[in-house]
Amino acid sequence: MAFRGTDLRPLRDELISKVADGIAGAGEGLDLSLIAQLLGDKQTGLAIQAEVLAFHQLFRSPCAAEKPKLRVLALAAAIDMGGNTPIEFLLEQSGIELLTLYVIAGIDLPVPLPDHDVAIVIASDSEECRDALRIIDQAAARWPRPILNPPRLVGNLDRDKLHRLISGIEGLDIPATIGVTSAQLSDVARSNLSLADIAAELQLPIIVRPRGSHAGVGLAKLDDCAAIDRYLAERAEQEFFVSRFVDYANDDGLFRKYRVVVVDGRPYACHMAIADRWDIWYLNAGMADNAAKRREEENFMRNFDSEFAARHQGALAAMIDRVGLDYFTIDCAENKHGELLIFEADNTAVVHNMDSPELFPYKPPQMRAIFEAFAAMLFRRARQGREHAA
Repeated sequence: MAFRGTDLRPLRDELISKVADGIAGAGEGLDLSLIAQLLGDKQTGLAIQAEVLAFHQLFRSPCAAEKPKLRVLALAAAIDMGGNTPIEFLLEQSGIELLTLYVIAGIDLPVPLPDHDVAIVIASDSEECRDALRIIDQAAARWPRPILNPPRLVGNLDRDKLHRLISGIEGLDIPATIGVTSAQLSDVARSNLSLADIAAELQLPIIVRPRGSHAGVGLAKLDDCAAIDRYLAERAEQEFFVSRFVDYANDDGLFRKYRVVVVDGRPYACHMAIADRWDIWYLNAGMADNAAKRREEENFMRNFDSEFAARHQGALAAMIDRVGLDYFTIDCAENKHGELLIFEADNTAVVHNMDSPELFPYKPPQMRAIFEAFAAMLFRRARQGREHAA
């Protein structure tokens, strides 16, 4: 509804009335939490979520099949709406039943666990998910079913750790991401500290973002010390990530950013955003308003295996092997040397089929291919688990 631009306030008010009358279910409480966040009130949304999860941790999503073909248990953390894999999109119309278990410090895992065929960790590598990942990891050795995206591997995805994991791969460029404090940046702005003192490869201009931020919140390119000073004056956060700026514009002056989805070790095209600005994400690239951009994205999708994936076959294979996750996404570009430029790898990026099929007729078949690969992976791992148990 939010993606289509539907006004969510009437539904919000309806759910608030149910809460006031004492007839709202726990699932409706989570719906209300999500709506509050979509309307921009993150604090209220998280407060509602915390109240609901204090009493209920297990939720069943609607299933397309009356008799599900498979039961998946998603292991989630109590975090904002961008902090867990939006797995519902991947399973829509699959006939696979989805149960989501929120893993929370101080609340024991249910005994016995909900009946399922395969589990998958959907919590992210973030501070808010540390407790959930630790609890799952401690229980993983005695888990009765296969667990996909194990927490020890999810824990390698935060920006600074990802650089350490995949740097040195031939044909791959990933700028070092360095954690810094507000005080350190302030010292740099006042010339009391040089960027090289923080990390040898750092020099102006730099890219900065608050630690733990997503979707471009607080992201900025800082060209000089005065820009650093102005940036800090507007930010209340105390910890940031910084990295060197890479100019990845093509000869036409446009920047091209790609999202690749990795399912069971194989890369798939997810989308391509084209814009005249370096800080692209799909929703600010104006793809819906430009037929030429859409034709280029269509070509990227249709010829992905023979062109983009073939050009970067070695780098992608090595990165997929080092990351080791069953499912994750890569946000990337190509630098001026033709290398694969990595911005981020994540297990919680949105992969969906909500775009207009009239405007983007090439997208539904590609997204269905991703969803079918995801379902096939779940079935295969569940079957292996049954065979191992036998």
